Amino acid sequence: MQVIINGKILLPDREVIGQALLFDQKIVSLSDTVPEGCAVIDAGGAYVAPGLVDVHIHGYLGADASDGDMEGLRTLARGILQNGVTSFLPTTMTVPWEELERAFGCIRAFMAESARPEFDGAQALGCHAEGPFINPKRKGAQAESAILPPDADKLLAHQDVIRLVTLAPEMPGALDCIRALRGKMRVSIGHTDTDFETAQAALDAGADHFTHTFNAMTGLNHRNPGAVGAALASEAWCELIADTFHVHKGVFSILRRCCGERLVLITDCTRAGGLRDGQYELGGQPIFVKGIECRLADGTIAGSVLKLNDAVRNFRDATGAPLYEAVARASYSPARSLGLDARKGSLLPGRDADILLMDGDCRVQGVWVEGVKKL
Repeated sequence: MQVIINGKILLPDREVIGQALLFDQKIVSLSDTVPEGCAVIDAGGAYVAPGLVDVHIHGYLGADASDGDMEGLRTLARGILQNGVTSFLPTTMTVPWEELERAFGCIRAFMAESARPEFDGAQALGCHAEGPFINPKRKGAQAESAILPPDADKLLAHQDVIRLVTLAPEMPGALDCIRALRGKMRVSIGHTDTDFETAQAALDAGADHFTHTFNAMTGLNHRNPGAVGAALASEAWCELIADTFHVHKGVFSILRRCCGERLVLITDCTRAGGLRDGQYELGGQPIFVKGIECRLADGTIAGSVLKLNDAVRNFRDATGAPLYEAVARASYSPARSLGLDARKGSLLPGRDADILLMDGDCRVQGVWVEGVKKL
């Protein structure tokens, strides 16, 4: 048994001071006393938070989930652990289907590897397939040549790996596809030119997420509410890239008030994450990184270089939310959005002991995954 003392413990709905956190592979309890025989970890006044969960991340440190490369996935998982991420969904792009199938197979093997106690990185919980069933009009940085008509059978062949798929509900056959996927994987509305009514029909059919809300979707107008209007009016989970570039920081409070616990902070990070400014590649296309901006040659926004712990800080600073709430939007909410909150995303008893020590600016000081110290 291990115990963390002298920390400010962040639960989904409050901050706890003056108690110790007991854990082994799982969170055991909060306690007023330290049982005999425990290995004691002194937090020194730091925040004790759940490990962060990134459900939308393409790459980091030169690696990309679409590459279908095990060593690249290891690099990605080890790199984001430094940012407090203990579990994640490697996220594929709209690339040729044979490349996607190769990537799904690689992620399948990596899921097993990353679950081993000796693995020294974040744990892969499955895959987020962002495409290829999207609308060319809202493709963003995705490759139009690789876009396919919605096909549930293609996805169901990999349902042991794919936990979340992004598609455009207005494309022919999309609503039938969503119905066929219901109960087998989560469906997110994204890269879409949908109107409000079709988005609502998709939600009725079983979709329950919106991919990087506001980005690559129809905006909010009082006579044509679009995908954004459907997102804000729904009970669906709404992703936010909180880098202050994809979405103005003034909008963060709107999403906070409208979505509450349904808001999910993501990075949408590319292989350029963690590297210096320059030219990189995303889905077979060159991207150019300068500061927090990633763009194609024509200026189209192309993912991010955001770190999830920085997203937490940005959200707190922009909205005035308490730190426990900002952390929950990057841990408890994403875990709940995947139906995995009984295992991941909080320091509640019985959950995996995925633990993060950090300071008040969300700088990482220590990380445990299922009770094993990794950093």
